[in-house]
Amino acid sequence: MVTVFESVMLICFGISWPISVYKSLTSKSTKGKSIVFTIAIIIGYIAGITGKILGKNFNYVLVLYLVNLAFVSVDFALYFINKRHESAAATSIKSL
Repeated sequence: MVTVFESVMLICFGISWPISVYKSLTSKSTKGKSIVFTIAIIIGYIAGITGKILGKNFNYVLVLYLVNLAFVSVDFALYFINKRHESAAATSIKSL
């Protein structure tokens, strides 16, 4: 039963990450993003994955951790891509 509850938690958190990635892709903006929060989430998922591996508890929950970590990592990378676009746009505006 513990695995079921852990799965529900990961699915609920996991629903938000594809949405966040989509918004990052379409807005090309870092507005409303917190890199510190994103890093904390990445560390949390890595800790969960490490716990599963060290506990030799290889089940479908590990896959949920990995999928969530992948989406958060993509969002993390998009933050820096979008930040660079914002900086370039600000520079071009200043040069006008």
